[in-house]
Amino acid sequence: MTRNLFLLSCLLSCFVSIHNADGQTDNSAWQIVGQNINPATYYGITVANGMIGLVSSPEPMKVKDVVLNGAFDTYGRGRVSNILKVFNFANMNLEVDGQRIGAKDINDYRQTLDMQKAALTTTFNYKDKVSVKQTMLALRHLPFSELTMVEITARKDCEISPMSVIETPENLREVKNFYSEIDRSHVTIRLLTSVAKSPTGRHTVAASTSFIFEEPHGQEPDVIHEDWDYNMHLAKFKKRLKAGETYRFSVVGSVSSTAHTADPHNEAERLTLFAALERTERLLMRHNAEWTKLWQSDIIIDGDPDAQRAVRSALYHLYSFVREGTGYSLSPMGLSGLGYNGHVFWDTELWMYPPILVLKPEMAKSILEYRFERMPMARQNAFSHGYAGVMFPWESDADGQEATPVWALTGPFQHHITGCVGWAFWKYFEVTKDKEWLRTRGYPMLKEVADFWSSRVEREGPGKFHINNVIGANEWQENIDDNAFTNGMAKTSLYYAIQAAQDLGIVPNPDWKVVADNIPILKFPDGVTKENRTYDGVMIKQADVNLLSYPLRIVNDENAVRKDLSYYESRYSPEGPAMGWSVLSTLHARLNEPEKAYDWFVKSYKPNEVPPFGVLAETAGGTNPYFATGAGGMLQAVLNGFGGIDINEKGISQLKTKLPSKWKSLTIKGVGPDKKTIVVK
Repeated sequence: MTRNLFLLSCLLSCFVSIHNADGQTDNSAWQIVGQNINPATYYGITVANGMIGLVSSPEPMKVKDVVLNGAFDTYGRGRVSNILKVFNFANMNLEVDGQRIGAKDINDYRQTLDMQKAALTTTFNYKDKVSVKQTMLALRHLPFSELTMVEITARKDCEISPMSVIETPENLREVKNFYSEIDRSHVTIRLLTSVAKSPTGRHTVAASTSFIFEEPHGQEPDVIHEDWDYNMHLAKFKKRLKAGETYRFSVVGSVSSTAHTADPHNEAERLTLFAALERTERLLMRHNAEWTKLWQSDIIIDGDPDAQRAVRSALYHLYSFVREGTGYSLSPMGLSGLGYNGHVFWDTELWMYPPILVLKPEMAKSILEYRFERMPMARQNAFSHGYAGVMFPWESDADGQEATPVWALTGPFQHHITGCVGWAFWKYFEVTKDKEWLRTRGYPMLKEVADFWSSRVEREGPGKFHINNVIGANEWQENIDDNAFTNGMAKTSLYYAIQAAQDLGIVPNPDWKVVADNIPILKFPDGVTKENRTYDGVMIKQADVNLLSYPLRIVNDENAVRKDLSYYESRYSPEGPAMGWSVLSTLHARLNEPEKAYDWFVKSYKPNEVPPFGVLAETAGGTNPYFATGAGGMLQAVLNGFGGIDINEKGISQLKTKLPSKWKSLTIKGVGPDKKTIVVK
């Protein structure tokens, strides 16, 4: 096969052919189409690779945001460290017969995300002159690089002038723009590069792009560099097309910072050079191969196309926002923007991590490594508050320090997060049975989590070890005593520390059991679990008590589970976040009440979808997508609820569950280290 034929084959594969896990053509199961695109009500969809996130725009050939994982500086909201908005190096302009096209000049604007290949394709027509197809990918095998493929078809004779643009956001300073050409006997590489300082000067950030042309060396178009005001420069070329002629080219770009390498300027250019010389077909081949591996772990729902789309979208986003081997974690908004400043909360361990652990243990390991590497800062945080062990921050930044704005009391008081970290570490061992990891990572973490709780309790005598002055999962009640979820997670992580020590042949600290046995779970007179010592039935923000039944096992008697559900379901505020509804779905599914579970499952995502792609906002009617926390909760409703997947001392097992009447079957592929397939009918 000649090179051009091979390239055409790859392009057609990316643009057209979409297959489901069984090899059958099924576009609807893998595609998310932007319907009725209106810039006034547009919430973009993200292509990401665990390191860079590119958020779509309603403007033709534009990208709204570029997010770089791991790069933080102090600027903006709250006087705390925020994730950096970096160079927009994926933007393009297009002139046709000397006229710059814009949103008002085009028609038939359509955007489609192919989740199977993590490729966003945009198509539109400009007057009666050209049809444009643009496909954008955050390359999965090259974590700091993206690829944009462009196909322009002339509808009449015309001259086109495409432009690769690098724009600098307002937060970057001391911007320097560069253009260079590296000429070799077989190829000329043209590098467009920008370098700048982060707001405080803590980091240097760099981005670089290059065209990839299909023409033989020496026949490529001449490229012109233009340096504009307002921190923007571009590289462009001209091409005359005859009616019916199609012209194809690509742009590859890379971004880096001193959070990742000592010399981001040279690194960004080297990565772009590498990608440019790999050429489009090889980049596509390797990118698609990596996503094929990811989709070996998939969820297939037969009988409910809308649920299938929503569930696969949730999986796609979690897979996009994290990658193995990085030591990076997940923010509530993933890499879809700058929401929550890019900080890491309990959202990771309790909501997003469990489905990843079930389907991608290797990714889950990377999430845990983030916490392990930041133990020294957590140890300092405990010391500063008068406690032993580790005290993880409510909002963690790149350094693992407390990054909650001072006006938010969750920072110093939402202590259950430390238990969530310990819980997540033990669950990884239960799934993988990796004794060496337990010895070097799991037990060192659990030991210090247990030491924290032993120092945190207030001891008033047998059965009266209290955890006072906290904020629980229901953040609307502040500075309360003996919160149900906090106490439950403390007890659970203490018992897990004991078990971890015993599995390694280590004698556990006897005080851990004394503390765990004496932390109370309060009850109302009728036996309903009481959310905290002074709780009087007010509306709650999100799940708290019900978390003691799932994912914890503290309230596990069926009658008690039902009693708590009956009491608290009516007290969930409609303004609460999506994951509150998903835990109700999971519990009803485990009680073999599939229709009730289905109603809560739908409520966990459907009211939160925003146009035009149905990406998830945090709350119904919200405007801050993509809420990866909600995606994690919704996936737990499917995996651990309807699918009956349970993680316990035996590893991954399956409870007997029933499907809602609308679903014909549920197939979960690639479960656990053995990549098993689970089917429920």
